Amino acid sequence: MGCSVPRPVAWGTVSSSFPASRPGPITDVTPLSLCAREPHVPADRLVAEMVPPPRFDAVRFATYIPDPNQPSQTEAVRVLEGFATGLDGAAAGDSGRRRLFGFGKAQKKTPAGPRGVYLDGGYGVGKTHLLASLWHATPAEPSLKAFGTFVELTNLVGALGFQQTVKTLSGHRLLCIDEFELDDPGDTVLVSTLLGKLVAAGVALAATSNTLPGKLGEGRFAAADFLREIQGLSAHFRALRIDGEDYRHRGLPEAPPPYSDELVTRTAHTTEGASLDTFTDLLEHLARVHPSRYGALTDGLRAVCLTGVRPVPDQSTALRLVVLADRLYDREVPVLASGLPFDRLFSEEMLAGGYRKKYFRAISRLTALARDAGRLAEAP
Repeated sequence: MGCSVPRPVAWGTVSSSFPASRPGPITDVTPLSLCAREPHVPADRLVAEMVPPPRFDAVRFATYIPDPNQPSQTEAVRVLEGFATGLDGAAAGDSGRRRLFGFGKAQKKTPAGPRGVYLDGGYGVGKTHLLASLWHATPAEPSLKAFGTFVELTNLVGALGFQQTVKTLSGHRLLCIDEFELDDPGDTVLVSTLLGKLVAAGVALAATSNTLPGKLGEGRFAAADFLREIQGLSAHFRALRIDGEDYRHRGLPEAPPPYSDELVTRTAHTTEGASLDTFTDLLEHLARVHPSRYGALTDGLRAVCLTGVRPVPDQSTALRLVVLADRLYDREVPVLASGLPFDRLFSEEMLAGGYRKKYFRAISRLTALARDAGRLAEAP
C-alpha cells in the first residue's frame, strides 16, 4: 500500500499535498526516545533559526487559495502583497522604511498610523501561511528578517537579555510573530516594550493570533496595568480579519481513533527515525526541559509514537504540551498514539478557561499530525 494519502482542496491554505520525503517502514530499528534527550541550545542558534518552519518553506502568496465564499481572505492577500512591496529598499536605518503602508510611495515623514499588520482569524484559515508568505516576499536577506512564535520571541529575550535582543533585531527590516498570545502580564510588558523600541528603530511588524489586539488577555487578567499594555500593543498594528473554516478539519474526521499499544510499539520498531515513549513519561520529561528547547528536542525525528495517551492533569503540563504540539506541527512530524483520542486531552474546565485558544489549537494540530501518522500504521 502506498504512503501518499491525497487530501481534498483546502481553501485558505497551501495547494500542495504531503511532502515528497516521508518516513518509511524498514525491517527493525531501536526507537529513539524523547525522554532520553536533554538538548542545550546556544543563543546564536535561537537567532539563526528565526525563519519560517520547514512546513512553510515553500509557501507563497500564489500558493494560498482564498475561499471564494470568504472575501476577507482575498483582501488579506492584497494588503499583505502591498505591505511587502512597501518594504522594498526599507533597510533599517534608511528613509525607505518610512514607506510602510504607502505601498511604494515615498513619505516625507514617518507615518503616524500602524507600523505593522495583525492577522486575526480562527484556527486553520491560513494565517501562518500568509505570515510566512510575507516573510518570503519581503525584499531583504534572511538575516534581515525574523520569524518566530511569541514564545520563541520571549525565549530569545531570556537567552540574549533585553538590550541585546533590541540591538540584534533593530537592524531587521521585518519581524513576524506567529501565535501572538499573552498569557502572563510580565510577558506583556516585556514584549510591549520590545516592540515599541523596534518600531522606533524602523522595524516593520506582522503578527498572527486568534484574537484581535485590543481583545488579547480578555478573560485572563483584569489588572488595569495589563489592559493598558494591551492597548499600547494594539496601536502598532492594522488588524486584518480572516474569516473561514479550519481547513485541517474541513470535510475530514475530527479526530482519528487511537491505535493499540501493540501497533504503536510495532510501528516504532519498523519506522526509521521514530521515537517511542509513554505519554506519562513524556509529560514528566517536558517539565524538565525549557520550552525554548522543544524544537531541538525534535531534531531528526521522522515520527513520534506515544502509548497511553490520557487527559492532561493540570494547566502547567497542558501549556507545555501546547508548545511541543506547535514544534511538531511546524516540522510536520506525524504522531501515532494509543489511549485516548487527542480531542479528549484537555478537561472541559480547561477548554472553557483563559487558555482555551491554545488548547483548541493544540487539538487541531495534533489531530492533523495523527491523520498524517495513519499511513505509518497502514504500511506493510
